Amino acid sequence: MKSSMTSRWIWGNEDTSACFSIRRKVFIEEQGFQNEFDETDAHAWHLLICLDGIPAATARVFHQESTYWVGRIAVLPLYRKLGLGRHLLCLAEEKARCLGASALYLDAQTRARPFYEKCGYSVCGDEHLEEFCPHVPMKKELLPD
Repeated sequence: MKSSMTSRWIWGNEDTSACFSIRRKVFIEEQGFQNEFDETDAHAWHLLICLDGIPAATARVFHQESTYWVGRIAVLPLYRKLGLGRHLLCLAEEKARCLGASALYLDAQTRARPFYEKCGYSVCGDEHLEEFCPHVPMKKELLPD
């Protein structure tokens, strides 16, 4: 049986409960982060992907100091290996282009760097720690549609 996938963008703190639930499960419960939610959530676009009506993945896009960022990219364990991470990135890139971005930045967990490189991102800074986890800044130039 084929799954039905839907996606929608949510602005700021509108009904972000499904997005926040996914982030809580992935980043806090599974990976052990403590500082998951921040002031950026209030001025970010939150993407929610559902499979058969069930929230499965999320990401956020925001503008900060003349730079567009994608982050908090999370896919629930049950839905991994279905291509949702790549789909989240494609939708985030499309959204950023619509908002006027010519490049999109992200702060990748170092262990996820190969995934982002396959999606066209390249390292653009030094490795650093976010809480206890090594991260690396990455960037992708966005071509116009």
